[in-house]
Amino acid sequence: MPRTFVWHRTRGPKHTEANTLTTGQVLIKQVRSGIGQTARMRATLAAIGLRHHQSEVVKQDSPALRGQILRVRHLVKVTPYTAAKE
Repeated sequence: MPRTFVWHRTRGPKHTEANTLTTGQVLIKQVRSGIGQTARMRATLAAIGLRHHQSEVVKQDSPALRGQILRVRHLVKVTPYTAAKE
């Protein structure tokens, strides 16, 4: 059976940003599309709540969320979220 997947070292992100997650809430923004990604990555984006490219969602930081972000770290940008006080 021929190989269907070949890993290329030059493909993928050159580096990912430092872990900026906090104990509060985080703002997650999808910066790359899920098209062309594996079904698992697309399902992870949907589980986080990101439905479309450039969509944003605010979530409570947790170890489960960190694991999800780690799986799709090249598709999203994560920043600490501070609610605007009125």
